[in-house]
Amino acid sequence: MKYIESFREGERVSGIYLCKFRQSALTKAGKSYENLIFQDKTGTIDSKIWDPNSGGIEDFDAMDYVDIVADVTMFQGQPQLNVKRARKAREGEYNPADYLPVSSKDIEVMYKELLGFVAKVKDPYLSKLLKSLFVEDVEFAKAFKFSSAAKTVHHGFVGGLLEHTLSVTKLCEYYVNYYPMINADLLYTAAMCHDIGKVYELSPFPENDYTDEGQLLGHIMIGAEMVGDRIRDIPGFPIKLGNELKHCILAHHGELEYGSPKKPALLEAVALNFADNTDAHLQTMIEALTAAGENQGWLGYNRLFESNIRKTSK
Repeated sequence: MKYIESFREGERVSGIYLCKFRQSALTKAGKSYENLIFQDKTGTIDSKIWDPNSGGIEDFDAMDYVDIVADVTMFQGQPQLNVKRARKAREGEYNPADYLPVSSKDIEVMYKELLGFVAKVKDPYLSKLLKSLFVEDVEFAKAFKFSSAAKTVHHGFVGGLLEHTLSVTKLCEYYVNYYPMINADLLYTAAMCHDIGKVYELSPFPENDYTDEGQLLGHIMIGAEMVGDRIRDIPGFPIKLGNELKHCILAHHGELEYGSPKKPALLEAVALNFADNTDAHLQTMIEALTAAGENQGWLGYNRLFESNIRKTSK
């Protein structure tokens, strides 16, 4: 099969891909068509079936593996598929491992690095909290390693949650070294715990979609509740320290309109918000530029950056 990251405008491609999304729609002229998203381990691609009633389109649903023939086009600077033929693939025709996007970094090496930060935390209560999650809870650790950090936007791949968490923690390490007023133990703990709710906000791959809990509560609230539950199991955990940690988690998106129940009121909460925002924005830009392949031109309007974007000239 030809992987999605290598698709180029003008090519005709064929192969089996995971259909992540399918929805019927109407053109302005009232003609029906299909919106789809196909995925393999290298990424996703927006796709269209402009003539869903043609003889070449057989029945299939979202989350099916689909054998397609399609032309690669460009729309607003991004590759898109114009699907000509499609049928549901039969078991044995595909290997599910080919369809799970995975971090380019070694997951076990990253987890070992994260445990290094756990070991840096000297406060006995925060240390016990971190070890209860990342060392002693084998099922949580396994899920944390396998989870993505988002459905789309950034780090939407196996190991994405771990990669994002480690990056945020490393950024916080710089803040700790440069701004001595920061409570290092609190910031490190908040950085490692800030997105733990995503383990339950999103379903496992290959679905990687919002769960009922994720839709109703969101990862920020889920994460704060998880930390609160762990704190209650640690005898003598200081109430003030627990509230400060939960505040950092609740405020890490920085603004109410971005989903944070609280705005940052502590130095550590401000630092965590900046670190989270930095990694999310840079990774989003990197993923958009990578998806553009060899395209050196303007890629079109990006909603996150509210700007037309392109690669830096060589």
